[in-house]
Amino acid sequence: MKHSIRRQFMGIFTATMMGMILLCVLANELFLEPFYMKQKERVLGEAYKLIDDYSQDGGLDSEEFAVGLDQVSARYNLDILVLDSDTNTLRSTVNDSKILTDRLLGYLFSDNPVDEVLYRGDRYTLQKNTDPRMHTDYIELWGMLTGNELILMRSPIEGIRSSVRIANRLLIYVGIIVLIIGVLINMYMSRKVTDPILELVDISQKMSELDFDVKYSSGGDNEISLLGSHMNRLSSALEGTISELKTANNNLQTELNKKVELEEMRNEFISNVSHELKTPIALVQGYAEGLKDCVNSDAESRDYYCDVIIDEAGRMNKLVRNLLELNQLEFGNENIRMERFDIVEMISNCIQKDDILIRQKGITVDLRHEESPMYVWADEFKVEQVVNNYLSNAIHYCGNENRIEIRIKRTENVVRVSVFNSGDPIPEDSLPRLWTKFYKVDKARTREYGGNGIGLSIVKAVMESLNKDYGVINHENGVEFWFECEGALS
Repeated sequence: MKHSIRRQFMGIFTATMMGMILLCVLANELFLEPFYMKQKERVLGEAYKLIDDYSQDGGLDSEEFAVGLDQVSARYNLDILVLDSDTNTLRSTVNDSKILTDRLLGYLFSDNPVDEVLYRGDRYTLQKNTDPRMHTDYIELWGMLTGNELILMRSPIEGIRSSVRIANRLLIYVGIIVLIIGVLINMYMSRKVTDPILELVDISQKMSELDFDVKYSSGGDNEISLLGSHMNRLSSALEGTISELKTANNNLQTELNKKVELEEMRNEFISNVSHELKTPIALVQGYAEGLKDCVNSDAESRDYYCDVIIDEAGRMNKLVRNLLELNQLEFGNENIRMERFDIVEMISNCIQKDDILIRQKGITVDLRHEESPMYVWADEFKVEQVVNNYLSNAIHYCGNENRIEIRIKRTENVVRVSVFNSGDPIPEDSLPRLWTKFYKVDKARTREYGGNGIGLSIVKAVMESLNKDYGVINHENGVEFWFECEGALS
């Protein structure tokens, strides 16, 4: 953003920090030396009082005074000279006391030039002066002690000026480091403030696009978090309202689509059922009329006519039952009952029930499984319907090697059952349509064994009601149908 709050925070903080550093440097430059001078005046006054106290007690010659004098000199950077009334040196903190002696006597008995008098009292004078020999500025105290001893103390001013320069340089260096650290801290702190705001901006943008999944999650207990909480409530309220509108709209659209679909299904159903029932009805009618007209009077012919009528009536009855069952599955009218059962045992029973037909056709059935028992979770009755339909198709379409191979394989928590029959593969263009009601690849053979094209439609409806996968695979020497169930612990 061109005018982001984070940049404004950074600009304000950096400008404030730089201003404070410059203000400190300026204050150091203008006020440190006067402050230092005041401190030196105080120190010189205290040193004078200390020495004067020793003078009154007659202790200027004591070792204790000598040690104290050296300590004061070293601590406050003072040159100290004490003379007796005959100008003989009593105490001195410098090696060559003659220079200080001449300077003190010059102040007493001649008019040595003085740059600035800071204080003049009865006993001593404080002044600021320049040493012409050293060309160094000093602050000096000279005068007389109570015991009539003469004293001179001085401290160089150049040191404070050098200290000011060093302090300013150090302040600039420290200021730069503090500024860098402050900028980093400010970046972190500003991010703590601006990130929740940017999150709210993102949420508001998503809300404008009708996306209510993103919620404010930065937390906290400040005004921004309160706004975020309100945004979340607003988002949930809008999402609920729009969801209700979409639901109502979707229900309306679903009703309209369902009406169209039902009409199409009704027309398709009538057409398919009419087609499927037309042939058996015609046969029943023809053979019944033949019986009535006594076309064949012998008992064997009459039995044949009756058998045809019974077969065709049974075919129509099976068709109607399959249609009713498929209708219940497709419209969800049948309850799913999940239970744990041994699928190996169930498939073995299915094979056993078709044993007579299998032996009549000379088919070899090979059941392969990795373990027994092998348990699954599913609706046992509906899975048995799937197996029966697969096995029935395999028996009736088995050819070439006359071999059916049933495999049961577990992969993690999924059990796959595949039913392979040798014979001719299914044409590729017919594979997607196998699961459609009344669709037949080979109508002549389907009619021959009594099929009506509904078996695989029932398989599709069952597997979709169980929410499991199913399918068909073409092989060079046959066809494999498969389905999956949820595995269960043994």
